[in-house]
This record gives sequence, C-alpha cells and structure tokens, in this order.
Amino acid sequence: MADPAIVSEWLCKADEDFNFASANLDEDSGFYAQICFHFHQAAEKYLKAFIVAHDLEFVKLHNLIYLLKICETREPSLNELMNDCEALNTAYIDTRYPVHWPTNYSLSKAMEMRSAAGEVAGKIKFLLEKRQ
Repeated sequence: MADPAIVSEWLCKADEDFNFASANLDEDSGFYAQICFHFHQAAEKYLKAFIVAHDLEFVKLHNLIYLLKICETREPSLNELMNDCEALNTAYIDTRYPVHWPTNYSLSKAMEMRSAAGEVAGKIKFLLEKRQ
C-alpha cells in the first residue's frame, strides 16, 4: 500500500501546476503555449498520483495516453478521460521545443486545456478520496 504522504505530494504538485496555469490564463498573460504546458504537467502529475496510490507500474515518461492506460488497469472507468488526455498530450513537445509543424496556442486553446486538465483532476481526486 502506498504512503498517503507521497500521494499527497503528487497531488499538491499537480495542483500547483494547475493553479499556476489558471492564474496566468485568468490574467491573460498571453503565454498560451506555456500555460498549456502546465496544464499538461498537472494532468501528468494527477495520473502519476493515481499510479503511486495503487502501486502500479511507475514509468518516467510524459505521455498522458500511456499513463492513462496504466491507470485503467486498476480503474477502467478512467477511459472516459481519453479525449482529455489526447488533447493535453499535444501540449508537451511543441510548447517546449522548436517544431516544424503548425501550432495554434490561443486563449481559446488554453481554456480548452484548462477544462481537460480539470476533468482529469476531478476524476482522479474523486477516485482517490473514495479510496480512503
């Protein structure tokens, strides 16, 4: 059984990323790519909190779809987050590195990413609270 303090640490770090991105979005800082990156990071950490909590295979990668599939081995209902994870997954590489494909990080895209990350947060937190 996982140490609840470690699970809590993962959730706190996820909340920090989510709240940082949300604050920048609410201030309309214009840094939409970076905001989307932090929403991706929040979702990644929420998923990893679930993985840690259930002693599942912990892998050091950033692919939300892969992480979600690990989580689904314990809780198949998490598949309902697949569209959110697919959307958020796009914000990892092209927000951090020069890319040679079109990107479109705008206010509306950042708002979509916040919604997707919020769905991941809500579902994971609900399941973890239910577990206690």
